[in-house]
Amino acid sequence: MKYSQAWIPAVAALALVAWQPKKDVIKIGNFGAISGDQAVWGQAEANGLKMVADQINKAGGILGRQVEIITYDDKGDQLEAVNAVKRLIDEDHVAAIIGCNSSGRNMAVAPIAEAGKVPVIATYATNPRVTVPEAGKLTQYTFRVCFIDPYQGAVIANFAFTDLKAKRAAILYEISSDYSVGLRDYFKQSFGKLGGTIVADEAFKTGDVDFRAQLTKIKAAKPDVIVMPFLYKEVALASKQARDLGIKAVKLGADGWPSSGLLEMAAAAVEGSYYVDHCDVSQPNVQEYRAQYKQMFGKDMEVNSIMAHDALMTLKMAIEKAGSADPTAIRNALEHVQNVKGFTGTISMDPATHNPTGKSACIISIKGGKFVYFKQFSSTL
Repeated sequence: MKYSQAWIPAVAALALVAWQPKKDVIKIGNFGAISGDQAVWGQAEANGLKMVADQINKAGGILGRQVEIITYDDKGDQLEAVNAVKRLIDEDHVAAIIGCNSSGRNMAVAPIAEAGKVPVIATYATNPRVTVPEAGKLTQYTFRVCFIDPYQGAVIANFAFTDLKAKRAAILYEISSDYSVGLRDYFKQSFGKLGGTIVADEAFKTGDVDFRAQLTKIKAAKPDVIVMPFLYKEVALASKQARDLGIKAVKLGADGWPSSGLLEMAAAAVEGSYYVDHCDVSQPNVQEYRAQYKQMFGKDMEVNSIMAHDALMTLKMAIEKAGSADPTAIRNALEHVQNVKGFTGTISMDPATHNPTGKSACIISIKGGKFVYFKQFSSTL
């Protein structure tokens, strides 16, 4: 069966409807940035979901029913994400929702999912407050399939201190981003416990394009490494400016870095840098999926496509475990899914946190203008 996309503009939304007929289907929603600065990730997730759903349907569907993926474009904006999730729940009557790559947008939609009693599985949202917004308070209908930032921050700190022998670290972070602020805090905690010193801690606001003032202070502090926990566009700009200022410190990043756009914008400026990611796309077990993706969409996949796969396979097991496509039954089953075989590891959900247990991270280096696997980290630090 050929895969088809219907790109239908709507108010703040773009619907992608994949299969026919429309009778007796399980509708699964998806929201993400199909347009805008983060479109490279939103499109990758939407494409990954379409491809995996197509494979599931060819194999007989879920509970003997075909799967329909409905994706809306949130343009990388929290309000648009809220509107998209409201539409998926109130108009499309989806059984569950998958998305997206942003902690801030997932936190924004969590109350909507809670009120509508429809489970949301976040793909790439790593801030702990996505599922536990307040101490001791769990969002009942929000889950995720990725590791969380306390672990990611510890990985960056351990890599800097142990592998790179760095004792002095500077941080440049985006003060208006929950993701960036959280990672900055967790890195500081972990690096300090290891015996490292933070010699500069500089912030910028969303939308800034000139980081020279902050980088000049960082250069004067003489760090061994600069931690840059924000997204690829700003990473590219800041890295070019750091190079122009003659800063030699090794640049370290997180899972907001990996994108073909980073290499296109700043390959030479990020040469010799390292970042944390959820999966090494060059590993053998990913290659068949990667080839299928390239054949279907005409381009190489982003890691977000892998996260979309793992999220949909987790949801599939929950629906089968529930024996129903009722959203509340799915939610109850999601809390107890075990041993889902994903590309990022074996996924088992912790009912106390709605986070997957035992997820590990890898370090990717940028060498010769390419992303190159460097090492794997244990799931416990």
